[in-house]
Amino acid sequence: MDCSGASPLKEMPLGLDEASAEEYASQSKLLQEFTNVSSIDKAWTLKPNNGSKLLVVRNSENESPTQFEIWSGSQVEKEFQIPHSIHGSVYSDEWFEGISWNSDETLIAYVAEEPAPSKPTFSNFGYKKGSSTDKDCGIWKGQGDWEEEWGETYAGKRQPALFVININSGDVRFVEGIGKSLSVGQVVWAPSTEGLHQYLVFVGWSSNGRKLGIKYCYNRPCALYAVRAPFQESKGNELNLKSKAYEDVCVLNLTQSISSAFFPRFSPDGKFLVFLSAKSSVDSGAHSATDSLHRIDWPTDGKLDPLPKIVDVNRLSDWCMLVWSSDHTLKLVRIDQPVEHLQFVEMEAHEGDLPRAPPNPQVILPAKMMRDYLKPTRSSCCDVCAEDDCFPGLYCSSFLSKPWLSDGRTMILSSVWRSTQAILSVNVLSGNVVRISPSDSNFSWNVLTLDGDNIIAVSSSPVDVPQIKYGYLVEGSSNVPEWSWADISSPIPRYSEKVRTLLSTLQFSVMKIPVRGVSENLSKGASKPFEAIFVSSKSKKSDVRDPLIVMLHGGPHSVSVSSFSKNLAFLSSIGYSLLIVNYRGSLGFGEEALQSLPGKVGYQDVNDVLTAIDHVIDMGLADPSKITVLGGSHGGFLTTHLIGQAPDKFVAAAARNPVCNLALMVGTTDIPDWCYVETWGCDGKSMFTEAPSAEHLDLLYSKSPISHLSKDSRIEVTDPPKNRESALLPQKRDGNAFQSCQKRVPNRMEKTSVTPIWTRHRAPAHRSRDLDLSFLVAVAIAVARCRLRCSSPSAIAIAIAIAVAVAHRLLSLVKTPTIFLLGAQDLRVPVSNGLQYARALKEKGCEVKVIVFPNDVHGIEKPQSDFESFLNIGVWFKKYCK
Repeated sequence: MDCSGASPLKEMPLGLDEASAEEYASQSKLLQEFTNVSSIDKAWTLKPNNGSKLLVVRNSENESPTQFEIWSGSQVEKEFQIPHSIHGSVYSDEWFEGISWNSDETLIAYVAEEPAPSKPTFSNFGYKKGSSTDKDCGIWKGQGDWEEEWGETYAGKRQPALFVININSGDVRFVEGIGKSLSVGQVVWAPSTEGLHQYLVFVGWSSNGRKLGIKYCYNRPCALYAVRAPFQESKGNELNLKSKAYEDVCVLNLTQSISSAFFPRFSPDGKFLVFLSAKSSVDSGAHSATDSLHRIDWPTDGKLDPLPKIVDVNRLSDWCMLVWSSDHTLKLVRIDQPVEHLQFVEMEAHEGDLPRAPPNPQVILPAKMMRDYLKPTRSSCCDVCAEDDCFPGLYCSSFLSKPWLSDGRTMILSSVWRSTQAILSVNVLSGNVVRISPSDSNFSWNVLTLDGDNIIAVSSSPVDVPQIKYGYLVEGSSNVPEWSWADISSPIPRYSEKVRTLLSTLQFSVMKIPVRGVSENLSKGASKPFEAIFVSSKSKKSDVRDPLIVMLHGGPHSVSVSSFSKNLAFLSSIGYSLLIVNYRGSLGFGEEALQSLPGKVGYQDVNDVLTAIDHVIDMGLADPSKITVLGGSHGGFLTTHLIGQAPDKFVAAAARNPVCNLALMVGTTDIPDWCYVETWGCDGKSMFTEAPSAEHLDLLYSKSPISHLSKDSRIEVTDPPKNRESALLPQKRDGNAFQSCQKRVPNRMEKTSVTPIWTRHRAPAHRSRDLDLSFLVAVAIAVARCRLRCSSPSAIAIAIAIAVAVAHRLLSLVKTPTIFLLGAQDLRVPVSNGLQYARALKEKGCEVKVIVFPNDVHGIEKPQSDFESFLNIGVWFKKYCK
């Protein structure tokens, strides 16, 4: 038969039919439009008098040398090749990275991988002594000893070490005196004084034992260290110290009294060193928590204090002085350091709360005591209260390299402020914290760089692409300076007309969600409403509501802020409303709310999400029959918990590298301590062990989403219940699932095992969501009666108890169609976690789709993988939200 004229068959991608392929093609075009939207993450101000040289580092992907280029003006001035025998690749991540020029631009300090250790050489005749080349016939290199690494994203990276290069000579020197147990990063040059030795200040992470994962984990203890810089004439490496007891010290720990110190920044005049601390994280065990800002006075005589005084900038306002003025008003004077910077804040007393006799004209009291009977008459930077709209605490993921205004004491930084990101000014001498980005908007703001006393920032929202802003001080009301913000036009094309049109049809708001079932055991902060960002269409459709995607961030001590996300804007534009939930435990809401979650994962956070969903349903903003859920990491933990605890709530789910089985994860992850802290709370920090007991594994398993898939379908019936009422109720819900319902029957009756009739066959892939509970109870009672062969009142009570348990068993079977997006190189939540759950879900007859990205880590951030991930999520949700 001649088939030469026949058209070739269309080859469809694996797992796709023609309709799905059409949907893929349509959505991929739109997703590409959003992917092309320009991101604005960094900015620089280049001025002739503010540093004239630029360093460009080119790390090699093989064993070829690392290349340094020194640029001056618009051309390369010098070029250096640094072989691997000196050091490996230069660290360029946001944590260990540290590249710092000295003041006269002759020396550069930086962090790079230490040289690779020599490995044993073998030949056909066995071990070979001495050196040899890889080209020698019959010669090969062995592996040598295995070395600990810093976990996720640091696989294959060697120990970070400190080096200095002289750009005049090209000479590179290893900074000596730093112990092998210290991993270094974030190096800066200390202020130089003519005739005195110059020092380097760096962050050091000690690793005498196991190196636990450090990515996203601020709970790893670290400290600031000082070491003498090389290329200076000296008889030794010893530091010039005030105390003779430390004369032989080569490296000095500057922050021995605090468990965490990083992001060191010297003031412009060199008189003090400021740094951020995550001591709340280190002390509690939570991987991220409220930060604190600290200050150390730096000696001008070059003699370092071995035990310098560390000032907590955040607590400078914790002590105040009450001054009773002649007009019978109280003035609250905050005690700052130094004293000449005292600030007077007018205060108004609550009627009837003041004592009849005025207090001592100058009484020093803790500021927190003022809350009971004082309130500010105007908004001020003296945040005595910690109410809903006040400063929630510092939550910073980075600092500018030069964060100072011209007064030399005010830092500009970005910090999470509930569900937004805000720009703050912090006076490190007085402790004043002022929100300088607009507070009347729910947009998120991020500082990019400073231009003298002006600020270059970026602002965006879930429905507004990033816009560059220029901030400057103007004279406001009452002659008080205020910040004004102007738009800066960008020369870069930012987005297409199609994207502009689609975004113009969307709107967003930040909702406050009251906590459901507040108990006396909850702290005040944990009892306050949490928040959710709601993105929806502006157009009102009569009796028609768009399907809803519930978005859940990971961590759990992270946050979703109201900034622009290309992927979420894409999902909004294909017809979905978004409910982005910042459940209790998220950053930006105060330490009490954050610390309320450890020990309650799988319960408190799940209930918060369900409360938020019910909130938008009650407001008429969501169709309860078209709800999907999407989350990654701990957000995937919540996603898989939700489809197990509320299986009738969701028509589809998507999980990116989800935590599904804590008992499996604890032995394979780079952060096993996380499993303990989130399961047991703060006590888990001391309980953590590399060899979990059977009891530990049992609790870890019971807290995991996979426990919903392994519920025993057999109901044991033994002895009679104590009363009829107890027989009518299922066992107490522990936040994860209903436990197997074990009831007792009369002793005369033989122990019987009751197996629900439907468990003889595999559950359907997508069962109806309109199952009638009363019908299930009636069927279960009939089954129980038949199996018990008894119609006595006690047997009826037992039958009802069995019926309730049976009904819950059927209604709680996980049945939501779920897509899994997994990174094969993930060390945080290894791919085995998601695969085990996906296979178990498929075994139960549920529809499952799995995509594994072979070269991706936990974040699935490679551009092609990220694109394919969200394209598949969009198509998957569209399939079930028709």
